[in-house]
Amino acid sequence: MSTELQEWREFNQETIEALIEDGSDHSQAHTIEYHFASSNFEALEKAAVDAFKAGFEVGDAEELELDDGGEVFCFDAVVERMLEIELINQDTEKLLVIANKHKVHYDGWGTYFIELEE
Repeated sequence: MSTELQEWREFNQETIEALIEDGSDHSQAHTIEYHFASSNFEALEKAAVDAFKAGFEVGDAEELELDDGGEVFCFDAVVERMLEIELINQDTEKLLVIANKHKVHYDGWGTYFIELEE
């Protein structure tokens, strides 16, 4: 296993644990948004197509200005998932392959907190 993949697996575990510790309802599926970025729009577009083919909903690319004045394009690959480490790790592995293939930056994932129902 690559060092990069191992680091993302640790990130996944820590993020899931933090969400559950903070009280996010892990009995419900969460909307997981995996983040990609690149200064090369064409490469990012090809990565988006591959993410879509891999079963993810892909948002439109957005252009962002960086703190140093540079510009970067980004998109999210979105899927509904339970907060289960095996599923998130499988997604991460697939998406890292896509990112590396197209030489774009995979920037982890985020989700929205789901209140526990009482």
